[in-house]
Amino acid sequence: MRWKNLSERSVYENRWFRVNLADVELPDGRHLDHFLIRLRPVAVATVVNEANEVLLLWRHRFITDNWGWELAAGVVEDGEDIARAAAREMEEETGWRPGPLRHLMTVEPSNGLTDARHHIYWTDEAEYLGDPEDGFESDRREWVPLKLVPDMITRGEVPAANMAAALLLLHHLRLG
Repeated sequence: MRWKNLSERSVYENRWFRVNLADVELPDGRHLDHFLIRLRPVAVATVVNEANEVLLLWRHRFITDNWGWELAAGVVEDGEDIARAAAREMEEETGWRPGPLRHLMTVEPSNGLTDARHHIYWTDEAEYLGDPEDGFESDRREWVPLKLVPDMITRGEVPAANMAAALLLLHHLRLG
């Protein structure tokens, strides 16, 4: 069964997102007003070292008033290459410049409400440049053994679903 988006109009927008109201036709012909949020793409990156440790950020999210482990991430600027944005975010937020990035996965974290797509990359090479430019983004940055990831997720220490999915896939790829 396919829902049809017949039209949309913006009810609010800023540089990060737009809230739209859509006229949606349901499969039985009825119509539904549906709010949706249009978002810029998000680029995410991390590095896994030779010891199978992953570089993570410990940060507080004021919206959910929750602490958790995350990967470096941010919005892709207009005209910016997604992989380049991921590299930029990693460098700005961690102080580590990634080597060649590999696409890990693309996820839609809330596709019933938003069109957000998070493009996640990783590398096994990085160069430490010094303190992060955007040190305010996290309380600390740490190398965490990948073998600990499943238990961390189980305990709720990685609350963001996109981050949990990426870390579990990295765990699988590197540790089997």
